[in-house]
Amino acid sequence: MNTPKKTKPAVSRRNFIKNSSIIAGSFMIVPRHVLGRGFIAPSDKLNIAGIGTGGKAEVNLPYAWNKGAENIAALCDVDDRMAVNARKQWPNAPYYKDYRELLDKEAKNIDAVIVTTPDHMHAPIALAAMQLGKHVYCEKPLTHDIYEARMLTQAAKKYKVVTQMGNQGSSGDDTRKIETWIQGGLLGDVGTVHVWTNRPTWPQGVPAPTGKFDIPKELDWDLWLGTAPQREYNPGYLPAIWRGWSDFGTGSLGDMGCHFIDVPYRALKLGYPTAVECSVGSVYTGFFQELISPDSYPPSSVTYLQFPARGSMPPVELAWYDGGIKPKRPKELLPDEALGTYDGGIIFEGTKGKLMAGLFGGNPVLLPTKLMKTTHLPKSKFPFVPNGIEGHQKQWVDACKKGYGAYTSSSFDKSGPLVETVLMGNLAVRSYNYSETNAKGDKTFPGRKKLLWDGENMKITNFEPANQFVKRNYRGSYKLEL
Repeated sequence: MNTPKKTKPAVSRRNFIKNSSIIAGSFMIVPRHVLGRGFIAPSDKLNIAGIGTGGKAEVNLPYAWNKGAENIAALCDVDDRMAVNARKQWPNAPYYKDYRELLDKEAKNIDAVIVTTPDHMHAPIALAAMQLGKHVYCEKPLTHDIYEARMLTQAAKKYKVVTQMGNQGSSGDDTRKIETWIQGGLLGDVGTVHVWTNRPTWPQGVPAPTGKFDIPKELDWDLWLGTAPQREYNPGYLPAIWRGWSDFGTGSLGDMGCHFIDVPYRALKLGYPTAVECSVGSVYTGFFQELISPDSYPPSSVTYLQFPARGSMPPVELAWYDGGIKPKRPKELLPDEALGTYDGGIIFEGTKGKLMAGLFGGNPVLLPTKLMKTTHLPKSKFPFVPNGIEGHQKQWVDACKKGYGAYTSSSFDKSGPLVETVLMGNLAVRSYNYSETNAKGDKTFPGRKKLLWDGENMKITNFEPANQFVKRNYRGSYKLEL
């Protein structure tokens, strides 16, 4: 990739001899079909920059690199401690702490970027890469805010780059089976979906940590904060605990919603919801407190999203449960049969039956489960992705080589609207404890109502304070402009 353009040489004896020598030498670098199976010519490799090198990047980068089939051309991380393994694995890749410096200095050397940072930095990094014409793979959730998701969806189309969000279940065989079964009418009309997860497995519903700490020498704290409000360094925010803090992460919904909700979103062809409401858990701190801390997401919540009819499909209510809360056990499920899996589950309720599945739509079964032995299950009408879930990154790599328009399972035109829907749950949660003082001086909580959503215009129409959670203000010079 990034092959320099050839110029036409002047016609002279000297140039003829010189060019003849070049042509003779060029037989040492030829396409892979000439050299034989197993050999990959340098020109066939995708040059990838990894922005964020620890955590999930330790899966994303090797899967995309695919045992040397591609080239990890540059690395970036604000914390040298997180980059140790990647720098050992790709010692020749230039290393940076600031993604802006990497994109400025390596733009001519890279074709694509993998973004694996905390949620609050996904959007500015991904957009900056797309504006340079680089293909982008971005971890889930695609963005921290609803507005950011809309901007990245539009940017992918404007800059004509290949994109993929890191919800690998969208490439899984079971997701395609469920789509086929439901759209084929196996359950009749589906009007209710229950989705749950065991997350969070990190602190939530607690105040921001306090105390004075020295910033580790390996960490650039200002770069780690990025778009988020200024605050003192505290080890209680990283490495992976940032998920529970509202300025950095997106809580249980952001972590697992893109995996679980993706399945019904596809199968039922859901678009923007029209309404959302929720209830949240509180934390016991010596007495029962009514409010959770605005610094973090609640320890548990239940959220209800309403979707309108779509063509011949009826309206749908999708209920989300986290923090250990689960839906009522279906009567069709035998007492000793498991409700979902360790991570959570999905239940579709239709006029002709019910279907249950686990993470990524895994192991879908009709209820009662004995129906799996007697029911004819149609084969998927959607093509399977080679290696399924584990082929998610490679699918993106292959599409990058084909160019804009090549299919990926979770391109931003699909994952952007999904993430907007997932983040609607967080908008409701963060609006829940918004308080106002009435004429008597008493606090009221108007946020604890059903919020009506205008998806096209990204606006809550019946409670203006909730709209502050659609788009946040960036710190410093960070911007998000197409």
